[in-house]
This record gives sequence, C-alpha cells and structure tokens, in this order.
Amino acid sequence: MFLWILCIILSLIVLFLLYKIYTIHKALRDICALFDRHLIMDTNTLITVSSGDRHIKKLAGKLNEELKVLHGQRRKYLQGDQALKEAVTNISHDLRTPLTAVSGYLELLAKEELSEDAARYLSCIRNRTKALKSLSEELFRYTISLRGEKMTLESLDIRTVLEESLLDLYGEMVQKEMEPEVQLPEVPVIRQLNRTALSRIFTNILQNALKYGTRPLSISLDETGEILFRNPAPSLDQVQVGKLFNRYFTVENGKNSTGLGLSIAKTLVQEMKGEIHAEYKENRLSIRILFPKR
Repeated sequence: MFLWILCIILSLIVLFLLYKIYTIHKALRDICALFDRHLIMDTNTLITVSSGDRHIKKLAGKLNEELKVLHGQRRKYLQGDQALKEAVTNISHDLRTPLTAVSGYLELLAKEELSEDAARYLSCIRNRTKALKSLSEELFRYTISLRGEKMTLESLDIRTVLEESLLDLYGEMVQKEMEPEVQLPEVPVIRQLNRTALSRIFTNILQNALKYGTRPLSISLDETGEILFRNPAPSLDQVQVGKLFNRYFTVENGKNSTGLGLSIAKTLVQEMKGEIHAEYKENRLSIRILFPKR
C-alpha cells in the first residue's frame, strides 16, 4: 500500500515537472519570437510572457531594457544619417554655383596673354577646380540616390538610351582612340526603368572605361536585357576590381576621379531591380548589367 502511494506521489511530481518544463520551453519560444520581431520592427511594445516563473519574467525584463536602449540608438542613427545626407546634399549644391563662376573666370583668364609659368599655374588651377566641381556633382547625385525616394519608371528601350549615352561621349572616345565596337539587337529591349538613372549608369561606366582602360572597347546588348562593357585595363588588378563599386575608391592613375561613379551606378541599378557585376580576367575588365524581364 505504501509503495502504491509513493508511486502516485512520484508520478504527480514527474507530471508537475514535465508541465513546468513545457511552460518554460513555451515561454522561451515566445520570447525568442517576440525578440526577433522587435529587432526588425521599430516598436515600443514590451516583451510579455505567460509564464509565472520569476526567472523567465526577469529574463523578459532584462531584454526589454536592452531593447529600449537599442531602439533609442537606432532612432539616433537614422536621424543622424538623414541629417548627414541632407547636409552633404546642401553643401554640394551650394558649392556648385561658386565653382561654376570660378571656372568661368578661369576660362576668361586663359584667353589673356600669360607668361609660361603663369599658364602652367593656371592649368593646374583649372584641373583642380574641374576635379572639385566633379566631386561636388557626384556627391550631390550620390546623396540623392541614397535618400530612398521612389523612382518614376516608364517603358524604355535600353538600346535607345545606350546609343544616346555613346553619342554623348563619342568625341572623348575618338580623342582617346577608343571608338567602341557595339553590338545591339535589331529589336527593342523594353524594360520598366528610369531614363535619367539609366543614362547616368551608362555614362559612369563608360567614363570609368575611358579613365582606366585601353582599346579595344566592346559594348553589347542582347534581348535578355544584359549589357556588357569590356575592354583591357592593365592598370587594374583583381583586388582593385573587387573594390570598384565601393564608395570613394580610386586607383592611382584616376587623378580626377571621385570614386563615386561606379558606386552610384550600382545603387541605381539595384533600385531598378537590376544586377551589376565586375569581372577581371586576362587583363580585361568586364562590367555586366542585367535588367531581367518581369
């Protein structure tokens, strides 16, 4: 009789412990799920638990304290990041007006009769002014592209925009003896894109090819929406190519480069749901863009 009573008591203890373990496991699962949700969402709601266990409640309380600190730091970061973008945009915008005026006066000064030394100094000033003007322009465009403002998309023929970009830079290509070999499809390649952004992408990539590459320059577009730019780039290596899309990265011979051109191109391609990659093989740089049909 005593053994039966003992077995019943032990069974009740085991059942109680199993129930306790189950409730603790459930509470921990709930905490994990709520914690993951709070990390993703910016919410002030607290983690609540159904378990009456004091240790579980203490754990939830500690997590709530840390989440409050994390959310406060996240808000400060987002506010500071937005303020920084606004400041850079405003500064770069304000710089463009006086820089344009300085460039105009330098052009007028270049027409005057100058000594050999003065002409050399003037040339240096013009080059540095041009570089500063280019930097302020790229900074302006880069901060605009990072604001997260939704692009206005329209049905565009990629072939037409690519031809326009090639014509814009054709004079510079001829001057550097880098007239491109172009292969375009006979039919339009229509995608939902932003004309200004697409033109900027092509221009930045072509300018990069002119800065760091040599002839022959080949450009192709196929009906799948893939655009390929390829030319020899002996001044680059695998490590540098891996950094081409990084902000402010330049190679040594890019004297007037801001290091933002390809970074802007990548940002704009991704905003339009495209893909962009750089490859380096046998001293040839290939930049591949794909706008898949959706």
